[in-house]
Amino acid sequence: MTIQEIIERYQNAVVQIATREGTGTGFFLKQWQLIATNNHVVRGQKQVSIKGNHFEKQITPVLFTDERYDLAFLAPPADTDPFPELKLGDYSKLHDGDEVLAIGHPYGLNYTATQGVISRVGRVQQGIRYIQIDAAINPGNSGGPLVNAAGEVVGVNSFIIKGGDNLGFALPALYLKENLDLYVPQRGTLVIRCAACRSLMTQTELELGKYCSNCGLEIAFPKEGMMEENTGMGIAGVVEEALKQLGYDIELVRMGFNRWELKAGSANIHIAYNADSHFIIAEAVLARLPQSKIAELYQFLLMENCKLKGMSFSLQDDCIVLASLLYNLNLKAEACVRHLSALFEMADHFDDYLIGHFGSIKMLEEG
Repeated sequence: MTIQEIIERYQNAVVQIATREGTGTGFFLKQWQLIATNNHVVRGQKQVSIKGNHFEKQITPVLFTDERYDLAFLAPPADTDPFPELKLGDYSKLHDGDEVLAIGHPYGLNYTATQGVISRVGRVQQGIRYIQIDAAINPGNSGGPLVNAAGEVVGVNSFIIKGGDNLGFALPALYLKENLDLYVPQRGTLVIRCAACRSLMTQTELELGKYCSNCGLEIAFPKEGMMEENTGMGIAGVVEEALKQLGYDIELVRMGFNRWELKAGSANIHIAYNADSHFIIAEAVLARLPQSKIAELYQFLLMENCKLKGMSFSLQDDCIVLASLLYNLNLKAEACVRHLSALFEMADHFDDYLIGHFGSIKMLEEG
């Protein structure tokens, strides 16, 4: 397969995963009807949000975790027909210098493929073999597939060495295949693989106690209500309560720690809370600058800034942004609701107005 064919094939196979702690990558394996990812991407979560090229963002349960191999399996969306069939490669046939592609969602960016070579096939870390690669991988790539020149999954991109120059490591697909085969007989059941004795512990077994019934190791097992308990604390919790009251599903709009992304009408909204400065920044990314009427548009934005309360227009490159800044250690959900509701309403209004009146260019959205 050509590189372009591989990239196009995996566009419908790779999914983005988001929790309150951050974002990561997963990929669907049709033969096993499971989404594979890293355990550290979903650690402690009973369910996470996923989004793919052909399905909307939705909540899905975590079905299996293996802390030692840093693997996890998630349930796929209901319609799996658009997912392509992926094959697992043979680890024994890999060689130093083989070309590979690391595919994922680094830093939350939608679908990125980086090319490189295998620097060392059998790099051992803590008794586990890893594939060392020089293809650039970053936070958010975790859990994505490492693909060979034949388009086969040969590894799961797992971690990097900070400060290193493209020192990335992928868990070989042989460990993935081992866990897939072990889990299939338990399909649909929540299972944790013991990090010590490697036994499989089902939810029923762990409900009887928090220790492995085979070796006695204490196992962290997500309980019912884990997601509700994991909502934001302090000001971040106020933001989430406000978004709930405004009708948004918190699990779907979370995009990592103290970050939320959503749509208000036609406008894209980005909200972030800085715990150090206690600022809540909400930005509505509207349309792009038009090719004409620039002077009239600038005059309009300046005049509106004189009228707006708690909000202001600005430019980020060629994007028109309506932003607000909240600073209040004693902020209550009711006040946050009023503030965000006003921003959402104004953003939706101005987005349409700028496009219709000034010929501003509608923002492109990735598929």
